[in-house]
Amino acid sequence: MSFAHLHVHTQYSILDGQSKIGDLIDTAVANGQPALAITDHGNMFGVKEFLDTVAKKNAPLKPIVGSEFYVAGASRFDRKGREDQSSYHLIMLAKNMDGYHNLIKLSSKAYIEGFYYKPRIDHELIEQYHEGVICCSACLGGEVPQAIMDGDIAKAEEVAAWYKSIFGDDYYLEVQRHETDVPGAEKSTFEHQQQVNEVIFRIAEKLGIKVVATNDVHFVRKEDGPAHDRLICISTNSDFDDPKRLRYTQQEYLKSTEEMSAIFADHPEVISNTMEIVDKVEVLDLNHSPILPIFPLPEGFTDSNDYLHFLTYEGAHRRYGEDIPEATRERIDFELATIKKMGFPDYFLIVQDFIKAARDMGVWVGPGRGSAAGSVVAYCLTITNIDPIKYDLLFERFLNPDRISMPDIDIDFDDEGRYRVFKYVEDKYGKDHVSHVITFGTMATKSVIRDVGRIQKLSLDQTDRLAKLVPRKITVQKEKEIDDPDRPGQKKKVMESKDVDPTIKLCIEKVPEFKEAMESGDDLVRDTLTYAERLEGTVRNTGVHACATIIGRDDLTNFIPLSTAKDKETGKDILVSQFEGSLIESAGMLKMDFLGLKTLTILKDAVENIRQSRGEELDINAIPIDDEETYALFSRGDTIGVFQFESEGMQKWLIELQPSRFEDLIAMNALYRPGPMDYIPDFVARKHGRSKIEYDLPDMEEYLHDTYGVTVYQEQVMLLSQKLAGFTKGKADKLRKAMGKKQIKVMAELKDEFFAGGLEHGHPEAILNKIWNDWEAFASYAFNKSHATCYAWVGYQTGYLKAHYRAEYMAAVLSNNLNNIEEITKFMDDCRRNGMRILGPDVNESYTKFTVNKDGNIRFGMAGIKGIGIGAVNSIIEERVAGGPFKDIFNFMERVPYTSVNKKGIEALAYSGAFDSFPEINRGSFAMDAGKGETCLDLLLRYGSLYQKTAESMKDSIFGDTVQVDTARPPLPVLPELDQIEMLKKEKDLVGMYISAHPLDRFRFEVENFTTMSIPEWSAYVDEVSSSKDREKFDKDQYIAGLVSSVDVRPKANGNGVLCRLTIEDFKGSATFTLFDKDYEAFSGYLRPHEFILLKVYVAPRFNKVDDKNARGGKRFDISGGFPKIRAISLLANVRESMIKEMVIDLPIEKIDSEFVKGFRKAVRHNRGKSRLTINVYDMQEKINAEFFSRKYSVTAADDFLSYLKLNGLNYRINKS
Repeated sequence: MSFAHLHVHTQYSILDGQSKIGDLIDTAVANGQPALAITDHGNMFGVKEFLDTVAKKNAPLKPIVGSEFYVAGASRFDRKGREDQSSYHLIMLAKNMDGYHNLIKLSSKAYIEGFYYKPRIDHELIEQYHEGVICCSACLGGEVPQAIMDGDIAKAEEVAAWYKSIFGDDYYLEVQRHETDVPGAEKSTFEHQQQVNEVIFRIAEKLGIKVVATNDVHFVRKEDGPAHDRLICISTNSDFDDPKRLRYTQQEYLKSTEEMSAIFADHPEVISNTMEIVDKVEVLDLNHSPILPIFPLPEGFTDSNDYLHFLTYEGAHRRYGEDIPEATRERIDFELATIKKMGFPDYFLIVQDFIKAARDMGVWVGPGRGSAAGSVVAYCLTITNIDPIKYDLLFERFLNPDRISMPDIDIDFDDEGRYRVFKYVEDKYGKDHVSHVITFGTMATKSVIRDVGRIQKLSLDQTDRLAKLVPRKITVQKEKEIDDPDRPGQKKKVMESKDVDPTIKLCIEKVPEFKEAMESGDDLVRDTLTYAERLEGTVRNTGVHACATIIGRDDLTNFIPLSTAKDKETGKDILVSQFEGSLIESAGMLKMDFLGLKTLTILKDAVENIRQSRGEELDINAIPIDDEETYALFSRGDTIGVFQFESEGMQKWLIELQPSRFEDLIAMNALYRPGPMDYIPDFVARKHGRSKIEYDLPDMEEYLHDTYGVTVYQEQVMLLSQKLAGFTKGKADKLRKAMGKKQIKVMAELKDEFFAGGLEHGHPEAILNKIWNDWEAFASYAFNKSHATCYAWVGYQTGYLKAHYRAEYMAAVLSNNLNNIEEITKFMDDCRRNGMRILGPDVNESYTKFTVNKDGNIRFGMAGIKGIGIGAVNSIIEERVAGGPFKDIFNFMERVPYTSVNKKGIEALAYSGAFDSFPEINRGSFAMDAGKGETCLDLLLRYGSLYQKTAESMKDSIFGDTVQVDTARPPLPVLPELDQIEMLKKEKDLVGMYISAHPLDRFRFEVENFTTMSIPEWSAYVDEVSSSKDREKFDKDQYIAGLVSSVDVRPKANGNGVLCRLTIEDFKGSATFTLFDKDYEAFSGYLRPHEFILLKVYVAPRFNKVDDKNARGGKRFDISGGFPKIRAISLLANVRESMIKEMVIDLPIEKIDSEFVKGFRKAVRHNRGKSRLTINVYDMQEKINAEFFSRKYSVTAADDFLSYLKLNGLNYRINKS
């Protein structure tokens, strides 16, 4: 007797189902079961993946799609209580495509109309959308079983009769038997099932309804039960040992036909009835050719192709002039013909329309990205802004004329405008025609260890240690096929090292501490890793794709199921597909990516800063492409903050390259990435004539000239294959794709065609062979020139702004990096090196973002202050613009509406320094007691409120605005300023960084002279050494310095001793050290918040014990990683005296005269100390120097002495460094 599971939950029954779809299919096939349904709780997230996977596996299995719906007790619109306890479960399966479309409607409306803690439908919807649907009464949570368990048999019969009246013979009553003897499993479920089943059979006989057996599958194999049990604990946030927690019977696995038949041996018909349902179901194919929206044509046009032709040539005349070159006209016509043949005119019309709308709304649009920049039609429509003809960009790289595939135009918008473009599309095509795309977050390696560790009650320290053992990447050996140099034309297999993302299985294999933990004998640790491994990769939550957007021809629920999510901007519900992005397009939907590019926001802000500070209206798209100052900036590597060109490695190569034309920047953008980076030295050498520029064939110069004979781009391979071997445009793209994706069979076919065509064109076979081998070696690295050109242009624009409007540009860069302290520190350092000051917020100068003041310095924006909203900031700016600068704190309180800026906002302004320009009050004043239990801040708030209320009431008097408000200003007590450390701490808390000063400023000398690296450099060093197996790299002393920002001391988990987490920060970042008993005891005198310390640190090796019969005792110790340790701590205040053994002062001979000697002796006498004084007298012209050390004087590097040396232009060295 055959059987099929018809009630099955995959991992898309989120945090309830554990089964992976592929695993379910394989197991069902192995069990010999002819069909399988999936019925996830309240959604259809997995149905397309399910159908596609069955097809891909070519599995002998009929896939059935459905869902276990939640049915509201009354109406889906009811919202009663914390949770609607009256919602029931109901299984519905698609019998055919009509049924599938009805399930889509039901599932979508459950979210859109019925969501209340869960997506719910009701009887009204079931009656409306029942055609083509098979319905089963579900588990104990079903409407019929619930009535039976409540003892209301009459109601159970009534409900069953209602469903039969709707579905007829397609309604089935469901029975389950989960008898269990598994320790800790839920036993009472089986008792309830037996009670329900007895009545189900009676109702079935009475009403003529057939009964089917199901198993409410939640995991695949019986042995997966314990892992599923942990998943339920994670879902319900319960401890595993909690006796009151939710438990399953652990019988909810994909049982074999034999097991199911044995369970229902007394009712064999419930097994055979599953096959009756299977026979009713048609196999569905959800794949569909593109269902593009119809673009609404303006009056006078009836055909999309005609309108596209009109707009394209209208744009072509703008781009190329009235007399369009013949070659350009031919290219336009070829592209339009291809677009028409493929049926995509509406696609281009839709894209050009919302891009035009974006620009009209003031949203900044990128010049293009990806292969779309190869289309001259897109250029004429201003979809892109790079001339593809000028830069040899290829349309066939975007749309291959030999095969129909959806065009893919990704568009960059400025971060702030992207949402407005989506709203435009939604309004134009209808809210039910447009949606976002769902994403699924899975249990990643580190997070699943933490999840399982928490519910297993593994100590926080142990869990944290295990999670931190997970490396970023793991190196594995993988077999690879390469050309055999000893056997021409033959291949050989070699092992290749490859870095892959970690999994727990790989960690146990490759990270000795993991293996050690598994074998430690600690059951809790072993169980944590065991069950974490089994749950790893399981779906944990849903999200919304940051940029993917679906636009439908009709209501999207006619094609795909939708869900809802909360809009981050408005808090309102938004529509989200139930299928993820990789499945949307094959279902026929148009998916577009509306990408937010921060650099566009930076450009937009910079241009606005230029307008505000200089009164210039700069068109960033009209800047000259041959600007000398811009190329000079690139050539000196002054590219911090410059898009795509700011990394240290890129700066180094730019200095080597000395770019002098835009094509150099395109090439560097393409080459500076793993793989092709190896070709940069040759590229640079060829540009400067150090290496000869050679071409295998003279015909190749046309396309390789701009890259000095080096093949850099995929487009070059495509163009050369056409020129050398007569490939068609489509075949050239096929070659590009085959080489890039290493499609061995396709490459072999094309190689024969390349040689045949090349020989026919008169090229020698040996040279053709060399060209082909070069392509094979590099083509997998060759980059998309269209994309490189677009992003090089954005990079050039940012470089141009930095070269000509540095302050305005860097202000924009700072505005858009407020949340990244390491980045913003780097940008601020760059500003200071170039003579610009970064000033704190000021109510008389600041705007919302960073701006440039009249002195050319950068002023912090008030919107960056925590605790004050954008509405309050706008009120301050509006009042200042309307009434002029604020004269003093009272004037500010009188003029800015007290309803706009509350106490918290005033406090934030005060402690961030925004009132520092008012001489009558300082930051310390605001919190100080002004008498009568009030602070100065309270006095000011009361005064401002009274003044404004009085002014408002006088407006209504007969004298109106002619009467002056006479409210006495309260006297402000003269109070001391805050301690600098406290002041700076408040400043950093409010603006995210130190602006007016840095606590370490007074120890800058010590940091510069006695540390070997900054804290971010130390963190990178720890990672580098820890990943090494070289013993010599460990235990090397380094010095870092900083301010103690926190000290967290707590007892160890085992109660023996203490654990201390010490966090220190320097000018660039922060780091945390863990100290245990002895180290904590040794250093505790230095571990105080706000202490300034110098740390001698090193990376200690971590060893792993390995069996080795050749080693002493049969064991050897291998390095398995490293961890940071502190060897010594000193107070920075004592460092000069304790660590400076010698000061060497470089003295040019021409400075020495009696006046100098007199002043120098005086300075030395005033700064006597313990450090040896050495004077290095040198003569640059004669190239001689001589050192003399003083027997009479020793010195101290006091600030006065250092100031004297600086004032007199004398360089010095510490300890001859």
